[in-house]
Amino acid sequence: MPNLNWHDYLVFISLIACIAGLILLFYPAPITDETESSDERILLMMTFSYWIVYCLATVVQKLQLPDWDILLLSLKFTALISYCLTCSCILILPLRRLASIYAE
Repeated sequence: MPNLNWHDYLVFISLIACIAGLILLFYPAPITDETESSDERILLMMTFSYWIVYCLATVVQKLQLPDWDILLLSLKFTALISYCLTCSCILILPLRRLASIYAE
């Protein structure tokens, strides 16, 4: 059993929260503007999905695996790429809203 610190517990809690967020996004909501709401919904789904991939990659890195250096390296790259994609989706959401305000 690997030693877990506060960051690992935080990642596990955020994994559960992201799964709950994806479940809530699948419920139909009243839509005011079809294209704007669907785009924001897709961006939120992408954000939650990428964060779930990041959480799973960091959790699997903590497991005691045999000497598979290439697997550990690919998990680190997966975590890095999913972290960057999550950050980009989070930044795109308010920028997209600002662009739609100034386009009108």
